[in-house]
Formats: sequence, C-alpha cells, structure tokens
Amino acid sequence: MGEETITVGEISRGDAEGTPVELPVVDVLTGRSFVTGKSGSGKSNTASVICEKLLDKGFGILIVDIDGEYYGLKEEYEILHVGGDEECDLQVTEEHAGKIAELALEQNVPIILDVSSFLDESEARALLTEVTKHLFAKEKKVKQPFLMLVEEIHEYIPEGGGVDECGRMLIKVSKRGRKHGLGIVGISQRPADVKKDFITQCDWLVWHRLTWNNDTKVVGRILGNEYADHIEEMDDGECFLMTDWAENIRVVQFERKKTFDAGATPGLDDFERPELKSVSGDLVQELEEISETQERRENRIEELERELKQKDERIRDLERQLKEAQDLKKMADRFSRAMMEQVTGRPLSAAPGRQSELDEVAGPVRRDPELEAELEAIRNGEKERESSPVPVAGSDDGNEAEPTEDGEPTTVSDRADSDSPTEPASDTKSRADSESSTSEDDAFETSDWPAETDAQSFGFGGIDRVAGTDTGETDGDDSPTVSDVANGSAREPTASPALSGGERLVDRLRSEIAALDDTAVEMLRAYRDHGPMTPQEAHEAAGGSGDRTGAYSMNRQLRERGFVAHASRGRHEYALPSLVAEETVDPFNPDQPVDGTEHALLVQAVESAFVEGVDAPETVDATAEVAADGGTDSSN
Repeated sequence: MGEETITVGEISRGDAEGTPVELPVVDVLTGRSFVTGKSGSGKSNTASVICEKLLDKGFGILIVDIDGEYYGLKEEYEILHVGGDEECDLQVTEEHAGKIAELALEQNVPIILDVSSFLDESEARALLTEVTKHLFAKEKKVKQPFLMLVEEIHEYIPEGGGVDECGRMLIKVSKRGRKHGLGIVGISQRPADVKKDFITQCDWLVWHRLTWNNDTKVVGRILGNEYADHIEEMDDGECFLMTDWAENIRVVQFERKKTFDAGATPGLDDFERPELKSVSGDLVQELEEISETQERRENRIEELERELKQKDERIRDLERQLKEAQDLKKMADRFSRAMMEQVTGRPLSAAPGRQSELDEVAGPVRRDPELEAELEAIRNGEKERESSPVPVAGSDDGNEAEPTEDGEPTTVSDRADSDSPTEPASDTKSRADSESSTSEDDAFETSDWPAETDAQSFGFGGIDRVAGTDTGETDGDDSPTVSDVANGSAREPTASPALSGGERLVDRLRSEIAALDDTAVEMLRAYRDHGPMTPQEAHEAAGGSGDRTGAYSMNRQLRERGFVAHASRGRHEYALPSLVAEETVDPFNPDQPVDGTEHALLVQAVESAFVEGVDAPETVDATAEVAADGGTDSSN
C-alpha cells in the first residue's frame, strides 16, 4: 500500500478467510471511527488492540476512560494515568487541561484520562471539555496526527437528549478534527442511543454482536438489511468492518489484547493485579506544580475566609458592647433626670441645660427657708417665661436676630412687619412644650445638614448631564447619542472584528480549491448542484470515467479538506456551507451563533472560485457590518 499500517486481526468468513486485516495508521489516527457491540461482544478488546498497536509504534493517544478499565495498559506501556482519585498517577482538575494537552501533543505522552474516578460528574465533564478544547486549538498549530478514544460516547452525544458544551466539542472534533490531524474513536454498546450525525461522519466502523431490535435497525439503515439479519450471530471478537478505503464490508475476527484486562467481569477466582509500569517523576513534575499551586490558592482562600469570619464575629461583639453601653447611658440619663426633677420639683426643659441643673444640686439638699424661697422664685420665673410670647429665632431669608428692650431676641423682618399679627401665646407654649418633650435619648445625636446639596458632589455630575441635555462639555466618550442619530451626525460603524478572520478563511479555502485537480473541482460542483451521490456518480458527472479507484482518489481530496462529507450507504454530500460555519466559530465559545448574512456572503465568496454564475461579493465589509448590527437599515 505504500503507507504504514497496523494488523488488528484476520478475515474470519468467506473465500479470503485467514487473510490478515490491516488498518492504515494515518486514517486511524486522524479519522473518525465508531466501535459498537453489546456487553461481552468484544468492543472494549477491539479498542484496546488498536491502542496497543499504536503504542507499539510510538504514536500518541488520549483515552477517555469512563469505567476505569484501561489502566491495564500500564502492564506493558509507560502511559500517564490521570483522574480524580489516588489510584491514578496524579489527581487533576480542569486547571490541568492545558498542560495535559501540551504533554500529549508536544511531548508525545500517551494519556489515560480516567473520568470514572470523579465523584462529581460535573467536574469530570468540565475537565473533558477543557482538555478537548485545548487539544483542538493546539492541533491547529502543531498538525500532528493524534487519536482521541472516548468510551460510552452516548453519554456525551445522545441521540434523543440535549447536547451540552462537552458533547458539542466532541462533535466538532468529529467534523473538523481530521483537517488538523485530530482523530476520534467513539465506543458504545447502544448505537441507537448515539447521535446519528456522529455515526454518519465516520470513516471506518466496527460492528460487533447486537441483539436489541432498535440497534439492529441502525445496522440495517447503514449497512443493509442482510447485515442486520446476521449481526446477532457474531462470535465474541467477531465484527463487520466497514471502511472508506476498502470496497467491501468484511467479517473480521480481532486479535486478543496482550495487556491486563482490567475491564473483565469478575469471577470466583482470586483477583491478581499485575505489576504496572510507573511513569517518570520528571514527566508529572509540572502537573504536580499546578496541583500545588491550586492547593496553595485553596488554602489561602480558606485562611482568608476564616479571618473574615473572625472579624465578623469581633464586629458583632463590639456592636453588642456598644449597645449595652448605650443602654447603660440611657438608664443613667433617665435616673439623673428623675433625681433632678425630684430635687427641683419641675420637669427638665432640654438636654443641654441638664448638666448645669445637676451642678446646682451637686451638694447636699437642705430644707431651709432661703432655699425654699429660691425654688419658689425659680418656679415663678418659669411661669412668667411660659406666659410671654416666644420671639422668632431666625428666618429663611438670612436676617440675624437682634435683642429687644426686654432682652428677648427678635429679627429685622419682625421689626419691619410689626403690624403683622403675632402668634398666640397658647400656640407658642404648645410648640415649646413639643420641642422640650423631645426624648433626651436623641438630644445628643442631632446634627446640622446642609441646606443645599450639589448633585455633582455625589459623583452624578450636573443636572444638565442627568437630564440628557448638552452642556458643551465632554467626558471622553465619543459614542453617538440619540440626537446624533436623529440628525445623521453619528459616526460610521467600524468593521466587524471577525471580518479579517472571514477574509483569511475565504482566501485559504479558495487557495485549497485552486490546488485541487480539475476533475476534483468538477466533482465538487456536481455535489453542489445535484446533492448526495456516490464518488463514482460524481466522477461521471465531472466528465470522468467513473472508475472506482480514480473516483475515490479524487473524492478523497475533497473529503480531507472538508468540502464534502459522508452521508450514508457510500454516498457523500456537499459540505462547504457547514465548513464555513464551523471555521467561523470560536472553539472556546462554541455557543456563539454565526451571523446568517455574513455566513452566506463567505460561502458565496468561496463558491465564486469554481461555480459559474456565482460572483464574489464586491465587498464583505459592508454586509458584515450590517450583519453585526442586527441587519437594521439606517433609513429607519
């Protein structure tokens, strides 16, 4: 064949029985595969044989182990086993995802990612998602053939349920990974539960024994009814092998794996775990440093949280002490007030005079005529003050108070308006009583507030800015206002940030099309115009002979570049629109939708290179801007 291969078994039925079966290494490493079969039919053995053959030749792989059954490979190979418990070589989290991808691709370290060891499934999915993202992103640069093997793939890309971010990344690898050198093998015992978009994208498929009716129906739709009738009779390890590089579907008996079978069903015999190879200490040093950094960060967070809790408790304790002190002060104030009122025989008028009145009775109380006369004079003077009019203390216009002949203050405006009626004495007394009845608890807590408050002093700016009017000032923001849009003075919108990437994509795809053979270009046009067809049919439509070898050779050029994709039963379909859509999506933000208008223009720009009547758009910029702006019309 002229290319490196691995031998995985031999043909078990038919005229070619006993003939070795070889798989091309490049197609295995970079292709898309699906291995299925009921429990005990041999699908895990098949996956292990493929891994062993690739490890024998020194190729890198990453195994996503959902059941913890692949660590037996360490019996023969130095392979890094990472996961979430102490059984692994190293415990990892999503913080290690970038380093795992670097070890796998740049240092060619085979890795078992054991997600079965995580108690929290969300942590396992987050780790697998991040590892897949980093593998996909790095493969765009290194372009190294690398295989990702995923057990129980129906858990991530189910047929009937929704697909989360992890599943979307695995589907992206199955559709676009081959172009960058990243292949994937999905393994499941229930093909009916696996998303059909994944199965139909596969270049080679392995079908072990299936018995459930729903699963055999899938075999009938993809392989044909005659194969569905025989799939239930397959022996252990026997399978139907369907590949893009072989014309016929073969019945193959896979070899037995040579390493410890950690996934075998336990029996009555004693379990003997073989001695497993350990990886070099230098290999995991950087991963351990990430773990240590993460541990230090977590310890620091716990320490800060503990300090914060202690300070919160201290604040609550101080607040309690302050409340108790305030209660004691209030109690002392009430007691001193009661004592003062008992001594003077009258209620205290206001809190500021309390200290002077207390000073009057600081000495011992003597019941003598002179003191009685003095107390009587005080009482008489209080009554005279209560019966006299109370002057105004001040006015809002800023007039200052001046003393009158009887010593009571008045204001300039009061003298000017001496003809105006005065406030009745009874009302004055009521107001004075109301003021004097203010609780002594609040007397020392009052404060003066400014008569006016400048909004700008609180950081809100002037009233004109709040109201949205133009003050003639600028704060450095040159964004168009509502008035700018109304009078047409708004700035022209800038080009979409994704535009330069779109232009590079168009140039690259047009260059790839220009590099194709003329017949391959004509086949691509035939796929576009006539829909799904076999490579022979497309070859004839392109003016070729329809010879199988030549047709598949031309078709392979299109399939490897992503211009066509496998549909079903040997037919392929036009895939340029989906290729453009996938290339314009950020792998680290796969949920961001691609703008429909920009997508259509990019496809049109690429198709103009090989389709007559399709002109390249004069500019992608303007339409991309309209698409980025939601497709609105400035005239509205």
